[in-house]
Amino acid sequence: MKGTYIILIHLKNDQIIKIGSLGKIYFKKGYYCYIGSAFGRSINIENRVSRHLRKNKKIRWHIDYFLKNKKTKIIDILIFENRKIECFLAKILSKKFKPIKKFGSSDCKCISHFYYCYKKQIKNIFKKLNFVSFHK
Repeated sequence: MKGTYIILIHLKNDQIIKIGSLGKIYFKKGYYCYIGSAFGRSINIENRVSRHLRKNKKIRWHIDYFLKNKKTKIIDILIFENRKIECFLAKILSKKFKPIKKFGSSDCKCISHFYYCYKKQIKNIFKKLNFVSFHK
């Protein structure tokens, strides 16, 4: 299956985390959402999401640096099957939540694909869209 996904993550404490080439970034405790997609020839959402859930993996993307922190916990993963809407979702979230600039958006013109958000508000937004919830 191909598509776009959003990972909802809880950060238990304020943290300074080194995020690859972005350097050290201060993150407030709370909820974050990361937008990603899987449309490559040999990539599908199941493999990509499973990779994000693994603890032992090669650190490749910005989100890998964030998730390797012991104070982070994946709460939910929302999947939009066969829909290439990564940048569309980023535009929606940028109007409601605080973007972490350049995080996860090095291959497009979006300001970010990673947002500090409020759990209740993010759930309400996605109730309006057609998605599949992938619980870990």
